[in-house]
Amino acid sequence: VQLVESGGGLVQPGGSLTLSCVASGFTFKSYHMYWYRQAPGKERELVASISMGSGFTNYADSVRERFSISRDNDKNTMYLQMRNLKLEDTAAYYCKTRVSGFDYWGQGTQVTVAS
Repeated sequence: VQLVESGGGLVQPGGSLTLSCVASGFTFKSYHMYWYRQAPGKERELVASISMGSGFTNYADSVRERFSISRDNDKNTMYLQMRNLKLEDTAAYYCKTRVSGFDYWGQGTQVTVAS
């Protein structure tokens, strides 16, 4: 199982970014997927999740209405569209899946919101 995130960067408050997570080594379309983030000095927190068929999505209250999770099962890729970014969204963002009872994480992509 391999997960590779990309798309992070430096953005001003109010700006937008789209993160990608490319998956390999497992049947992507058969597994739920998750975006987490971890800010310096804080615990890793769940940002959003999406079911295998994209029918169900969930969001942390802090990002609801601003972030949108999606997936393209043909491309083995999950996305996180982030808009109206705030200073407190600054964190390393990770994608995760659980296969055969084990959690697999990507290496993370840094999102920095600063003016």
